Amino acid sequence: MNQRTPNTTGNRFGKALRCAIVLLFAGLYMNATLALAQSPTWILIDTNTLTLTVHSSHNRLLASFHNVSIGSGGAATMRHVGDSTTPLGTFHVAWVNHRSPFGIFFGLDFPTASYGGRAYLLGLINKEDYDAILDASLSGNVPPQDTPLGGRIGIHGLGRGDPDVQRNINWTDGCIALANADMNRLAKWIRLGTLVVIQ
Repeated sequence: MNQRTPNTTGNRFGKALRCAIVLLFAGLYMNATLALAQSPTWILIDTNTLTLTVHSSHNRLLASFHNVSIGSGGAATMRHVGDSTTPLGTFHVAWVNHRSPFGIFFGLDFPTASYGGRAYLLGLINKEDYDAILDASLSGNVPPQDTPLGGRIGIHGLGRGDPDVQRNINWTDGCIALANADMNRLAKWIRLGTLVVIQ
């Protein structure tokens, strides 16, 4: 009878890879913490109370916005294309579009390297997608927006949308939406690199 010897080299490599990814996530978390200390303001979005608050770098509350809408699929620790969920986590404003159908659009750096790493370990994306996400993160570029995790997640207004819809249901494909007047007010506190925490 022919018995196979367990592949201990592969197991060791897999464990080493997982450890390296965990250390990378820890480093990215430390970078986000340092960015918070250096940024003049940061944003907290509470998906349970549907509020958005603006805080100073010293955690002083600067503004509060209510009747915020999130994805029609709710909020999730891991999202993918088509589920209409708002991703939970720590992000940064990576681009601004002043001519979107929803008025001003503050695009987030979703998916982050941390998010991509977890998705890769769960088998939701392949190595090429993860490498592209990681490369973008390390080079400070906008991550790929066309992986199975989706993209184009941001904070925006209603544009010509119905304000009654905004007040009554979560309607977005995963973004965070505010009334147009609130969005115009919020815009003065946001710039490229602003930290956005979605919980």
